[in-house]
Amino acid sequence: MSSAEQRVILHLDLDSFFVSVERLHNPALVGKPVIVGADSDRGVVASCSYEARAYGVRSAMPMRTAKQLCPDAIIVRGNSGAYMEMSDVVTELIRARVPLFEKTSVDEFYVDLTGTEKFFGAEKLARDVRAAILRETHLPNSFGLSANKTVSKVATDDAKPNGTKQIAHGTEKPYLAPKPIEAIPGVGGKTAHLLRSMGVARIATMQEMPMELLERLLGAHGPVLWRKANGIDPSPVVPWHERKSIGTERTFATDTLDLVKVRGMLTAMAESLAFQLRRGRRLTGCVNVRVRYADMETHDRQQRIPYTACDHLLLPLVHDLFHKLYDRRQRIRLIGVRFSNLVGGGHQMDAFTDTEEAMRLYQAMDKIRQRFGDRTVMRASGMDAHSIGRMDDPFDGQAPLLLANRRT
Repeated sequence: MSSAEQRVILHLDLDSFFVSVERLHNPALVGKPVIVGADSDRGVVASCSYEARAYGVRSAMPMRTAKQLCPDAIIVRGNSGAYMEMSDVVTELIRARVPLFEKTSVDEFYVDLTGTEKFFGAEKLARDVRAAILRETHLPNSFGLSANKTVSKVATDDAKPNGTKQIAHGTEKPYLAPKPIEAIPGVGGKTAHLLRSMGVARIATMQEMPMELLERLLGAHGPVLWRKANGIDPSPVVPWHERKSIGTERTFATDTLDLVKVRGMLTAMAESLAFQLRRGRRLTGCVNVRVRYADMETHDRQQRIPYTACDHLLLPLVHDLFHKLYDRRQRIRLIGVRFSNLVGGGHQMDAFTDTEEAMRLYQAMDKIRQRFGDRTVMRASGMDAHSIGRMDDPFDGQAPLLLANRRT
């Protein structure tokens, strides 16, 4: 790219992604207020439909608050396997059509279209990508197009639902000026509260502030936000590579000492993750278990293993790692399981531990799960796990942060 060449950055987001996937499987949900998340007092909203948002429901909101705001909402627990599968489909559709893209969550992408306008037009290519996703997956999606990531992301929020918005080069600053400071990516609740307490409610006011003042108030983050407020963001689109780990965590509705409950949940979590590996033709070479106690102290333990995707090899290791971590004097608040060092390839049979019957059993179980959902077949010891806690799904090592920042 020459120094005179202006960047063209596309931000594309799948609208209410979890809800949209649920509606593909259950059309009766279309047009109704839907909330995806664990239906418990300690659960949070993972995603919600625009019908639910009309009542004030938002992602990352406590489920108790969401139900008070929208008592008629249909609450769906969700299916992480289905979401990951659709995310992979969209990723491949984008990969086949653009020169460079960055996947920042299961439902959010940046694409560098700089230079494409010379050949067939950046906006046309962006619209073609969006249309292909809608045509092939029936998932509504929106995009923003501008000179940088920040402005494109804000434009996408304006374009929703299921729309597009382009910000012309040179108009970034006046476009952002009338918006609330919360519209700037990176302005969280604490930062917004501090700025508003000083009378800074609109981006226009932040644009007029000296950068040095924001630096004194917010440290190194201050100049970054000042530049974003002024429509300046040189951050590049980072080429995306496949994730190297998958994992899940569960927060108990009540801090517990019930080891039967905990072990059942560990079984369900590990079994579900092993299925995700096999479906994606991946193997894991490292297993990690996390325990968080009632006092919020968190401990992790991991072990390298020969590459595998088999339940009967992974489950005993998960339970053994938990046993080594567990402090019997404290109640448990959260447990987590993560498989990392992922590589491609199908499982190679181990003559000492595997049998043809076991392999056929896995194939039969996985076939049922792929057709009817990843919770339709499970071990008896893990059957109750899905009703006693809230599950988070950081499948690419980023999801907790990404979900917390969602405004889809």
